[in-house]
Amino acid sequence: MFRLRHTVIPITLVAALLGVGVTAAEAADPLLSRDKPATASSVESSSYSANKAVDGTTSTRWASQEGHDPEWLQVDLGAVSAVSRIKVVWEAAYAKKYTFDLSNDGTNWTRVHTTTDGDGGTDDRTGLSGAGRYVRVNGTQRGTSYGYSIKELEVYGTTGPGPSPSPSASASPTTGPTASPSPGGGSFVVAAAGDIADQCTASSSSCQHPKTAKLVTNMNPKFVVTMGDNQYDDARLSDYKSYYDTTWGAFKAKTRPVPGNHETYDPAGFEVGYKGYYGSIAFPQGKSYYSYNEGNWHFVALDSNLFDTPEQLNWLKADLAANTKGCIAAYYHHPLFSSGEHGNDPVSKPVWDALYAARADLVLNGHDHHYERFGPQTPTAQSNANGIVEILGGMGGAPPYAIENVQPNSLKRITGKFGVLKLNFTDTTFTSTLIGADNSVLDTSPTYTCH
Repeated sequence: MFRLRHTVIPITLVAALLGVGVTAAEAADPLLSRDKPATASSVESSSYSANKAVDGTTSTRWASQEGHDPEWLQVDLGAVSAVSRIKVVWEAAYAKKYTFDLSNDGTNWTRVHTTTDGDGGTDDRTGLSGAGRYVRVNGTQRGTSYGYSIKELEVYGTTGPGPSPSPSASASPTTGPTASPSPGGGSFVVAAAGDIADQCTASSSSCQHPKTAKLVTNMNPKFVVTMGDNQYDDARLSDYKSYYDTTWGAFKAKTRPVPGNHETYDPAGFEVGYKGYYGSIAFPQGKSYYSYNEGNWHFVALDSNLFDTPEQLNWLKADLAANTKGCIAAYYHHPLFSSGEHGNDPVSKPVWDALYAARADLVLNGHDHHYERFGPQTPTAQSNANGIVEILGGMGGAPPYAIENVQPNSLKRITGKFGVLKLNFTDTTFTSTLIGADNSVLDTSPTYTCH
């Protein structure tokens, strides 16, 4: 018997000795998908969210709703990458038929692999040839009576475009909720947060708004929305310049803000601090509330400090009546529903009534300094698939508040952490991902289809 000492054996040689067909390139390609933002067509519950499939452990998993085809799991690699290998570790609820699809924009997909006889366990597909920023496992036929469940999805390759798939491997485009090219402008990303700049700078390790600003930089969004209380404590112009402008000010040109209650505390007046800093960016239509379009989406930016006056509500109803886009999102400071210290704010109820009547899809808020995601509901808090999804993102940098009274339809609540919402919009859907200040994925919503 002999023993090799202090000898390094190349992995390709080991593979050859064991009869394993791994190329040198595949052996060297790094894992790209670990802890990257993940989304899914549905989730069985918040315990089985999409990000559980890319967290590096098989003790957690993503699970779709039961008894439905198709379902998909998608990971955003952060940049277009050449993909050479995809590994899926299935839970007992596996796919009999599924595809691997790649996309640069999250809308138009190219198929790089198809399986029609899956039997669960671990599927490790090497020798793939294609490039994309988004990688999707698209299940088209379940192998059990349950749903689809993946313990771990691993994508290997190199950052940067690789060879295009051969025509025989392409599916133009593949099936799925975001498969078809859309007429209104395709997909885009929006970064969103409220309650942002405390009176501190990056010189203090406890200062959070420099950290959340870095998240926005990494997202490279189409535009940025703020949900009020952008600068603490009295939103003076001098404070905007000393604090907010040194971090989130980097995105000022593409920021579409709304004011919070702290913007009204400036002793010199609301228009000196808030308007003095943002200028026409915050008053594009001459008022502190306005609307705009992007793709197939109509966005409404509202000033909730004025919700008790009829002028803005009348404007909102007329604006919604004139809208021609298929999807609607609104954002403002004071939430109708909140499990935090401020709680529900009934001043927002007439606005919800108007948005619900117009079949709006999404409302973003701040005010309470925590994160909360609600399932679709009516203005009277009745769960309804045709209702509005509210997301409270008051964790942009101000000190956190406690969760005090959990409200109906609240699906996810986080406090004591800071972060930014990454919103992915297509012409027919939206998905939200909460990215923490340490760049971890803290929550991922299902993909919702516009009403």
